[in-house]
Amino acid sequence: MSIPQSFIQELLARVDVVDVVGRYVQLKKSGANFMGLCPFHGEKSPSFSVSPSKQFFHCFGCGKNGNAIGFLMDHAGMGFVEAVQDLAQQAGLQVPQDDVSPQERERAAAQRQKQATLTEVLDKAGEAWRGHLRHSPRAIQYLKGRGVSGQVAKRYGLGYAPEGWRGLASVFPEYDSPLLEESGLVIVNQEDGKRYDRFRDRVMFPIRNVKGECIGYGGRVLGDDKPKYLNSPETPVFHKGRELYGLFEARNAIREQGYALVTEGYMDVVALAQLGFPNAVATLGTACTPEHVHKLFRFTDQVVFSFDGDAAGRRAARKALEGALPYASDTRSVKFLFLPADHDPDSFIRAYGPDAFARHVGDAMPLSRFVLEAAREGCDLGTAEGRAHMLSNARPLWAALPDGALKRQLLAELGDLGQLPPKELAELWAQEGARHGAVAGTTPAHDGSPFGNEPAWSQEPPDMWHGGPASGDPMRRPWRKTGEWKNGRWRRDDRPAQPPLPRTPLAGRADHAARLLLSHMQFLEDLSHEDHTTLCDQPAPHGPLFLWLEGQLHEHGPRSWAVLREALAGHGCQALAERVMTGSHAQTEGDETELRAELRGLLDRMLIDAIKQQQSALIAAAANDPAALERYRLLQERRRALEKGLSHGA
Repeated sequence: MSIPQSFIQELLARVDVVDVVGRYVQLKKSGANFMGLCPFHGEKSPSFSVSPSKQFFHCFGCGKNGNAIGFLMDHAGMGFVEAVQDLAQQAGLQVPQDDVSPQERERAAAQRQKQATLTEVLDKAGEAWRGHLRHSPRAIQYLKGRGVSGQVAKRYGLGYAPEGWRGLASVFPEYDSPLLEESGLVIVNQEDGKRYDRFRDRVMFPIRNVKGECIGYGGRVLGDDKPKYLNSPETPVFHKGRELYGLFEARNAIREQGYALVTEGYMDVVALAQLGFPNAVATLGTACTPEHVHKLFRFTDQVVFSFDGDAAGRRAARKALEGALPYASDTRSVKFLFLPADHDPDSFIRAYGPDAFARHVGDAMPLSRFVLEAAREGCDLGTAEGRAHMLSNARPLWAALPDGALKRQLLAELGDLGQLPPKELAELWAQEGARHGAVAGTTPAHDGSPFGNEPAWSQEPPDMWHGGPASGDPMRRPWRKTGEWKNGRWRRDDRPAQPPLPRTPLAGRADHAARLLLSHMQFLEDLSHEDHTTLCDQPAPHGPLFLWLEGQLHEHGPRSWAVLREALAGHGCQALAERVMTGSHAQTEGDETELRAELRGLLDRMLIDAIKQQQSALIAAAANDPAALERYRLLQERRRALEKGLSHGA
């Protein structure tokens, strides 16, 4: 989906970053800015600043910064398109799509409206169930028996669906509405058309997406009836393979704790939050998928999967391993925690305490070891046949890993177990890939590379931006370049690179002038022709940046830094602008009169420097040009007037 850059700029000009951030962070006015506790790292004193004039946020503690779109991506875990759509909906704008037909746009708009309507229906049911919980001694007693406090129940929005076939009829007067069936709240008997509630006599767990919208429910019986857990069916807003229970509630704790703990049930998540582990989430009655893992890695670089130690737990762990392998890069940690067969996380903590559980989490099995154990399961490594079987099991697991140090170390360990040198093993697997077809989604190398059957080769030139220009995503980080073009293919690392932090040399006058004008573009309107000439005559890249800024003013009027930053995407001056606007020195908030005076002083000094250069040239030309001395004298008068003004200002 391609979103025009012009729309992104218009959107950022229409939304207020203070309002967007304020939905998630408690902000207080502090001078020209707003301050709060950073949502990206744990802190006790506010170092998180949001600038209304720049439409930008910046944390002085961890260095996180960006505009409204970037905040939703980094904090709420949204994708770029999802964040743009969320902001556009708030601003009352329709997101244009260059590559979509009018008919498809109309269908997409209808689908978004349907999703919003279904979310409202689900919210209304949840509100009724929360009310029923307050008046159900049985449900309250069940939750108290599991150690759940009223505070935690409120945080997770727990409720109770009472007994009776048509309890929701009192909530929805139009009980025969198709929306109730579409949302999964009501079941329609296909034989006689009779309708009845899906959830009856169950504790209800609302499932929320990363924006906090209710998209489905899980219900647990109070006794031992079957099924113990009942989930919402797949609907236009709910897809079990993509969503994780508790992620919305756990997202801040995941960042603070430094890892996400993935469990198997709703009650595990709620009980762990009660017992000091609010960073837990759960899959929704389905095996862990690559989409689950990808979503988690938006919030953290460390994921720990917790499973029972029985056969079912091992099978679930194997599914989680397969989902995690494509994302197990060198900078990420994936571990597997196996509890004793008679314990789940809740019962283990109650038996041994939170410290013992925390130690088990720290000692959890690394992904690399689990790969080796999964590969050798059922294989007799004392025989050549057993070792060959083990290597056959290992090959698809190893191939799913992204290229990097972890993958190469695993190759060496597998070679040791299989009694084959790593180079020979890699060549063997490359030959098998060429003979039988590469693993799905991969392309065999044609240059003898031992890693030729990895999903790292492309027929297209490398897209140097994570998300890609076709996604309309100018905010993503550049890809790491690896390898080179060979035989028409480019090998790249599937991890977005962390851009190097810009060095902050002593800010020159041109730097500081650029910083003031990028922060307060309206100051350009007060400058004289001489001022504009002085700025635009600065050596590159400063001069071209000032010239570009003037063009933006004439075409669009004053714009915030957040909008200017988007407009600069791909421009030759982008690096300079981002450098001067990054870091603690980039804060140019304060009284506008004082800031204008500061800019005036900078411009006068830049004018003096320009005059000095002209005077030097005139002295050199005086021998052949009698008029040069007169021009020198006039410039000297202008220079003294400027210097006098500066001395008085000081």
